[in-house]
Amino acid sequence: MDVLKRRIGLEQEFFLVNETGEISNRADEFLQACHLVAEAQGVNPQYFVPEFVKNMVEINTAPAYSATDLAKEYLRNLKLAIAVAQEMSLRLYPLSSYPLHIMPVMRDQLNYHIQARTVGYDKFLHAGKCTGTHIHLEVPPGAIDPRVVVSYNSNAAEREELLNIYNLATALDSALICLTRSCPFYEGRAIGLAMHTIRYRGSETFDWEGVYTHLQPVGGLMPYADSVESLVEQQFARYYAWFQAMDKAGVERHLFKEAGGSLLKSAWNPIRLNKLGTVEIRCVDSNFPSVIISVITLLEKAARRVRTEQLKVIPNKEVYTFQLSGNSLWVPDFEYLNGQLLYAAATEGVKHPKVKAYVDSVLEFAITEGGEGAKYLTKLRAELQQYQSIEAEILQKFTPATAELSRDQGLRLVRECCDKLEAQVSSLDGEHPLTALDNSQL
Repeated sequence: MDVLKRRIGLEQEFFLVNETGEISNRADEFLQACHLVAEAQGVNPQYFVPEFVKNMVEINTAPAYSATDLAKEYLRNLKLAIAVAQEMSLRLYPLSSYPLHIMPVMRDQLNYHIQARTVGYDKFLHAGKCTGTHIHLEVPPGAIDPRVVVSYNSNAAEREELLNIYNLATALDSALICLTRSCPFYEGRAIGLAMHTIRYRGSETFDWEGVYTHLQPVGGLMPYADSVESLVEQQFARYYAWFQAMDKAGVERHLFKEAGGSLLKSAWNPIRLNKLGTVEIRCVDSNFPSVIISVITLLEKAARRVRTEQLKVIPNKEVYTFQLSGNSLWVPDFEYLNGQLLYAAATEGVKHPKVKAYVDSVLEFAITEGGEGAKYLTKLRAELQQYQSIEAEILQKFTPATAELSRDQGLRLVRECCDKLEAQVSSLDGEHPLTALDNSQL
C-alpha cells in the first residue's frame, strides 16, 4: 500500500465584483475569457467553472501529490483569473460572504431548480450569498463506487484507509471552521457568528437559519462511521432523506436523476464522499491564499500521518482534543463535536478555552509530520492565544458589530480584500509557495 501516492485537490469559490466593489453578474463573460487565455497558455480551461448564481465563479486545480505542488497550481490559476478580471474591469472578492445585501441571479438549470424547490427558494438563496473552499483528500483508487458507496472489489486495507480518512475529516470540522472564519458581515450586519457555517449548514438545535437547517442529513455534519457497513448505510439513509424532502416539496423524484443526480450527488454535507475517489471537505470558508494554503498544508500533513502510521481514528466520549495513543488517534465523540464544540467554534471561536485546546491539538498533530509549511503551522500554534482569524481582523477595522455596515464601508471592505488577494498571489507565486508562506507576515 503506497500511501505516499495519494493526491489532494482544491476548489475555491469567489464573488465577482466591479472596480467599485459592487457585485457583478458577468460570470459567463468572465469565464469565457478565462477559457480563451487558459487554452493559449496550455492550462486546462475546465479549472474555471460557473456556479449556480451569476455573481460567483469557482477556480479549481488539478489534483497534486503534495501541498507545495497544489499551492503552485492554485496560485497559477488564480493569477490567470485575476489578470483576466483586470482586463475586464472586474475583480475577485475572496471572502466567504459579500458584506452588503445582494439578490443573486440563479441560473436556469434543472438541478438548481430541484434544490431550490426542495429546500425553499428563500433558504436556497443563502447559498448564493456565501462562498466556500472544497478540499479533496484522495483515498485508494477504486475504493469509492458511486453506485454502492464502497467498492466490492476493494481490499481490507483500502477500506480501512477510506474509513480513517473520512473520520479524520469529520473530526477536523470545527477546527477548520475556526481557522478559516473570514467575513464577519452578512447583508450589512455582523452578529458574531461564523456566517458561512450558519447560513449554509444551518441548525435546528442552535436556531441557525440556513440552507439545510431542516435537512441536516443532507447538509449537516454526519456522524463518524464505525465500520464500512455503517458508512454505506449512512450514505443510503441520506439519499432516501433527500427523496423524502423532494416528496414533501412536491418535486417528482425522476427529475433528480434526469438532472444528473445520484446517490453521492444527494450530499451537500461538510464532509462527503465524492465519486472522484475522494473525501471532500466542504466546511472551509473562502479566504485569502495565505489561509487556504495553510489549510491545504494542515490537511495534507494530518492525512499523511494517519496513512503512514496506519492510525485508527476513534471517537471517545472522554476526549475533547486530538490524543494519540499507540496506533489509535482518539478524537472528540460526535455528540460533543457537532454540539458544544460546533457551537463554540461558530460563536466564540478560539477565544473559547475548549476550542483553543482542540485547535491547538490539531495543529500539534499536523506539525509532527514535519516538512515544508510546518514552520507556518508552528507559528499559528505558538500564537494561538492571540490568534485572530481574518474575520476578527476585519471587525477591528470596521463598524461595531451592533451597527449596520454602510454602503460606502462595505464597498471599501470589498476593495481592500481584492487588493489583499492580488498582493498575496503576487508575493506567494513561485517555485516554493510554502517556503514563502513560512517566511511571510501575511
